Parts: sequence; structure tokens; C-alpha cells
Amino acid sequence: MAAQSVDPAVLDRLEGLELVARTVVEGFMAGHHRSPLRGSSSEFAQHREYVPGDELRRLDWKVFARSDRLVIKEYFEETNLSCHFLLDASESMAFGSLDWTKFDYARWCTAALAHLVLASRDTAGLVVFDQKEKAKVPPKTGAEQERTIFDTLSRAKPEGPTGVGSVLQWLATRLKSRGIVAVFSDFFDDPETIVSGLRRLVHGGHEPILFQVLDPLESSFDLDRLVRFDGLEGSGQLKIDPKAIRTAYLEELAAHTALLKKHARSLSLDFVELSTKQPLDAALSTYLARRTARARGGRR
Repeated sequence: MAAQSVDPAVLDRLEGLELVARTVVEGFMAGHHRSPLRGSSSEFAQHREYVPGDELRRLDWKVFARSDRLVIKEYFEETNLSCHFLLDASESMAFGSLDWTKFDYARWCTAALAHLVLASRDTAGLVVFDQKEKAKVPPKTGAEQERTIFDTLSRAKPEGPTGVGSVLQWLATRLKSRGIVAVFSDFFDDPETIVSGLRRLVHGGHEPILFQVLDPLESSFDLDRLVRFDGLEGSGQLKIDPKAIRTAYLEELAAHTALLKKHARSLSLDFVELSTKQPLDAALSTYLARRTARARGGRR
């Protein structure tokens, strides 16, 4: 499933998210999708012990005849993919040392993956947020849904304080259809609050995928002269020698990211690090790899 990488600088010159999405997705195929749920379809998954209340028609009588054990046959449920896209539009996402911001990059990723999902006749929805919901497109299928998502993405602006964790917790109580929850954010929020929201989503049967979008300057802090730092979310201004704080800053960022990764692993979730200087299809390739592995029977 290799494809020619799509340079963000190329996308920055394109007009319209539909053109961006089609440019990124071109050459890729979505394949088939297997639900993270287990149901009763044609592909056998496993046996489990019978418990009162189980449907008798699902008993495996051959196993009972051989071992005198009552067990239930479980199957992978083949179903349409339902993908909920969450785009962080808080003010910290407005940062960019290149010709585009973190928000631009995250918006391009969201548009491309939404196009891919909807082109596969699956369901996609969108929530744009800062510390709360700013815009919402309920999950649907079809060309009109794609236009609605693209229009909503085009109108969105990064402003306001961050509240990733509180939004995840809020969303977990409102999502009706179980599926993938793809979150695009810098995740500059309290890790424990974020993890609490993730746990609620997982408990509800969802599969969050975390795409951390960072500008290369944020990751390197490669500054060599006195700089004025403007707080993006109401934290004021500060002039400082970056050399004096570079080591402490990088250690803090690494610790923050490591903690999020640790909790993601404990919940069996993907944590995908993206730099805005990367070819945009890095996010797409990661997504397709997961879907392909699942379609072939891969399990976490």
C-alpha cells in the first residue's frame, strides 16, 4: 500500500479541503473492516464458558459431546466502520514555525481520513473542540456528509483554551455508535484528565487512536537568541534566553509524551506522533496499517 509521499508544502498551495483530501488519499485502498465488537456472523472468533442467559442456539454441542462442557461460540462481527474524528481547535494549535500551523496539518489529516472512510461507504462524524464542543457533525455516510465535514473544517479556527480530557469525557457519554475515535491534538493538557476520558471511551466499547501533532520547533526548541514567548492561551508574555531553559523544556515535553504513551499502551491504544514537517500520508499509512491488520485477523 505504498504511495508517493505528499509534502505539506504542496498541500498548503492547494485550495479546498476536498482537493487536499483526494490528493492525500489517491492510490490507497481502504479494504474491509472488522468491528472491535464480537457478534454473531460467519467468522469464528473463540469459545467461552456458557453463562445463564446466553442464547442456547449459540451452544457448541460438538464440544459438549466431547468434553461435557457447555461453551458458547463467538464470532467476529463484520460491520461498517464508524469513525468519529475529534479535532483540537484550541489556541495552542495555532502555532507554526513553517508556512502552516499545527491546526492546518491536523485539519488536512482529518479531511483525508474522513474522505477515505466515507469513500469506503462507512460512517464518519466530526467534533471540533477547544475546552468544549465548538462544532459537531453527527456520524453519517455519503457525499453530502463529506461536504458537510469539509465545510465545518474550513470554517474552524484555533482559538480558546485547551480541554482535551474534559471533551473526551463528555463525548464518551454521548457517542451512540461504537467505533474508532481518532483524536488530532497536541495534547497539551493534564495527562490524568486525558487518560480518564480515554478510559471512559474504551469502557464504552470505542477504540481511540491518538494523533499527537507537534511543530518541529516545539520538538527541538532549536533557538539561539533571546526570544519573546507569547502565551497562546492567556498566559501572558515572557522574554527569556531559550538556551537557559532548553534542557528543562525538552525533559518536560519528553516526560509528558512518555506518560501519555504509557497510559495508551496500558489501554492497548495507538499513540501516533506526527511532526508537521512530515509528509501527510504518514497519518494515513498508520491508519491503513491498523485497518489492514484487523481485516486480516490481526488482534492487539
